[in-house]
Amino acid sequence: MFPACRYSLQARRCISALKAVQVEHVAPQVYSTRCSSSTVPRITTHYTVYPRDKDPRWEGVEMERFVDEADVVIVGGGPAGLSAAIRLKQLANQHEKELRVCVVEKASQIGAHTLSGACLEPSALSELIPDWKERGAPLNTPVTEDKFAILTEKYRIPVPILPGLPMNNHGNYLVRLGHFVRWLGEQAEELGVELYPGYAAAEVLFHEDGSVKGIATNDVGIAKDGSPKDVFERGMELHAKVTLFGEGCHGHLAKQLYKQFNLRENCEPQTYAIGLKELWVIDEKKWRPGRAEHSVGWPLNRNTYGGSFLYHLNEGEPLVALGFVVGLDYTNPYLSPFREFQRWKHHPSIMSTLEGGNRIAYGARALNEGGFQSIPKLTFPGGMLIGCSPGFMNVPKIKGTHTAMKSGMLAAESAFSKITDGNLQSETAGVYIPEYEEAFKKSWIWKELYSVRNIRPSFHNYFGLYGGMVYTGIFYWILRGKEPWTLKHNGLDSASLKPAKDCTPIEYPKPDGKISFDLLSSVALSGTNHEHDQPPHLTLKDDSVPVAQNLTVYDGPEQRFCPAGVYEYVPVETGDGMRLQINAQNCVHCKTCDIKDPSQNINWVVPEGSGGPAYNGM
Repeated sequence: MFPACRYSLQARRCISALKAVQVEHVAPQVYSTRCSSSTVPRITTHYTVYPRDKDPRWEGVEMERFVDEADVVIVGGGPAGLSAAIRLKQLANQHEKELRVCVVEKASQIGAHTLSGACLEPSALSELIPDWKERGAPLNTPVTEDKFAILTEKYRIPVPILPGLPMNNHGNYLVRLGHFVRWLGEQAEELGVELYPGYAAAEVLFHEDGSVKGIATNDVGIAKDGSPKDVFERGMELHAKVTLFGEGCHGHLAKQLYKQFNLRENCEPQTYAIGLKELWVIDEKKWRPGRAEHSVGWPLNRNTYGGSFLYHLNEGEPLVALGFVVGLDYTNPYLSPFREFQRWKHHPSIMSTLEGGNRIAYGARALNEGGFQSIPKLTFPGGMLIGCSPGFMNVPKIKGTHTAMKSGMLAAESAFSKITDGNLQSETAGVYIPEYEEAFKKSWIWKELYSVRNIRPSFHNYFGLYGGMVYTGIFYWILRGKEPWTLKHNGLDSASLKPAKDCTPIEYPKPDGKISFDLLSSVALSGTNHEHDQPPHLTLKDDSVPVAQNLTVYDGPEQRFCPAGVYEYVPVETGDGMRLQINAQNCVHCKTCDIKDPSQNINWVVPEGSGGPAYNGM
């Protein structure tokens, strides 16, 4: 192993200490602001908004961190991060090199924050681990039947899936992605990768020359009012020659890096969707293992991008995974993605599958939809972006795991050859690896994303969904993306909402408790929990903005676009007016609020490690 620095023993003690102060979760807490007062009480108490060096309560508190060193530090134990870690150790073993690789993951267990459909294309997996079948990879359900349809309120219009169209899933597998990620973690550990689940990367560290030095994990033992508890412990610093950021969609450290290194200078803004998902155990007579169903249309109108999936899994019981995706460039602030999902389940063709079944899990996650046009610069001194953090999802395929894995492998190969070069002369303290971006542009990821680059933006037309489908049928199926133009997206999702006065409120049916359900009972199925006595990680740049701007102009859209009931506007206790209530303990880490907030006043940061959802194979 690569020799650790002089602090490594202390760092390991620090890890033990951090585990000791991960205290028991308790009941929810409310944070509020009053619009009836000229002085707005503080909602946000997080140190990223109110620095501790200006807070007298922190005087005399020991703030030195323990330090450890590795060759490569990877932020995020998802498909991209674990594929990078595995590839690095494969190369190290092949070339008989000592290489220390550390992966930090905010979830309490590897895979516990992973949520996807998921229909997995195994191309990258076969490259990374050719004998994955013999090793017991949990790919138990090959796709045997593809179905696609346009839904109206009462009818289902079948659409043929022609060979070569993105929705053709021949050769793919229906998987529970959290279980697959957990298996990847096991493969990584067998190779000697150090995995640290339950430790969130809270801060990017920089050398004096501005290059990335590594990351710092989150502090623990901070009270909800921002003061230090008796059990306060600083996080630890992990330094590396190169740091890979694979945080997933809309990573909070990646947001900082985009600004620090101007990585989005030559690309369009990223555009997103929110995906909501449930697992059901259904009547065995209705179970068709290997069937993959997709639909577009109702209950969304033609100008709201979205669709659904219903996958029949072969996991030893009659299990189906179903979900609903809504593009976050929608315009009506009254739209609720969660309630659209619940309404969709009442379509006759969907309800017939679910009747008599039992819902066992729920979750939600934002996903990248910008594709080729929105790929940022991927390399910078001391670091690289991999996976869904920069956004490599193939939108018409509704697949991003294979591209995320491949990007991690490319980053690993580029990093290995550079940091093991005995004659390496780096101009910066953190190693700069432009070879990764060069390899990426020569890879099949680049070709794949380029070929479908115009499908998502083609939906921005008068005919919406139907115009986009016609475009796909003509230009993708016939020309395979070789048209000599590239369409543009419509800008930031946060800027797409119209004022509430210009929109019609949407009347949603009440949940029946059998097919459709209320929000809080759904969140309960996600296993979500956070340490109560900590500063809320949904931070506001200005506590007065929610009521003064979002509620006044847009009728408080965050109380509808959040899939976990984190944001509520409720009456003030005395006098007239409304106040914002933030139920931070409900947060499922989907990042939708940070993306869709029309005021861009919400900044999602990591809570204490291990907090958040506890998904089991989502």
